[in-house]
Amino acid sequence: MRALAEALARYTDAQPGKGPFITDVDGIGLVIMRSDYPKAPSHMISRPAMCIVAQGAKWATFGGSHLEYKAGQALIIGVETPSTGRVVEASPGEPCLVLAVELDLDLMRNVAEDIDPPPRSSGEPGRGVFIADFQGPLADCALRLVRLLDKPKAIRALYPGIMHEICYWLLTGPQAGDIARLALRTGLSQRIVQAMHSLRSRFKETVRIEELAVIAHLSVSAFHRQFRALTSLTPLQYQKQLRLLEARRLMASCAFNVEEAAFAVGYQSPSQFSREYARMFGAPPKRELKKLQPRSHAEPRQQGIEAPN
Repeated sequence: MRALAEALARYTDAQPGKGPFITDVDGIGLVIMRSDYPKAPSHMISRPAMCIVAQGAKWATFGGSHLEYKAGQALIIGVETPSTGRVVEASPGEPCLVLAVELDLDLMRNVAEDIDPPPRSSGEPGRGVFIADFQGPLADCALRLVRLLDKPKAIRALYPGIMHEICYWLLTGPQAGDIARLALRTGLSQRIVQAMHSLRSRFKETVRIEELAVIAHLSVSAFHRQFRALTSLTPLQYQKQLRLLEARRLMASCAFNVEEAAFAVGYQSPSQFSREYARMFGAPPKRELKKLQPRSHAEPRQQGIEAPN
């Protein structure tokens, strides 16, 4: 892990600005994050990814689940879900260094088909996010990914093979059951994810839980229980956080005022929106508006993996 930390430090030292450093050469799905000091909590939508800590420590909150991870560990995210992250251990002499690697679940399923015996997962959705040790062959793969950034002409040829290898080690390692549950998504797990996709695509609308339960072929109570097991959020909490995160983006990136943002994401009452916004972000939207919009003109919104930060 020391070699990975040194490689990430060298890379970030050579880059302009403070990051995150998004690498999109030939479709490579990497984000490198460096923090020289502990950071205040940040809110985001986390996508399927591995967030590998090479140095320092972080925590992430998904609904009611609070996860701490440090050097030699990775946060594995298998579902697209709202989250809060924070850097808790960092200094100029030993900055927090994190490599976020986008997870291709289709590739994971293809690799699983070539493993004998095949990895097995339970029929329950289980956790959608968990901590895994990232040592040995996995750490070696991560180091080779970072070194590829110095050889952009080699990325197209070598990156897919390294990602195949990462999938193999994840699917045959100590937490293969958890990884397989996220990647294979068969039966009940797949139906829950389908309902989640429906909710996410319609989060601005009034969506009845009964409709989502039908998609998952479950009773309302069973769907509610399984959805929460996967995301650590109830369907209503999931939808509410999606709305608030999108409203914050609209105010920051599109210069919406508070009322415009509230109505755009499905709120009928700006006062209710303001109350719920303040509970989630710690300040009312009108106060945040003064911070968000000037910064957005100076720093255009970046696209890429959104990982706990």
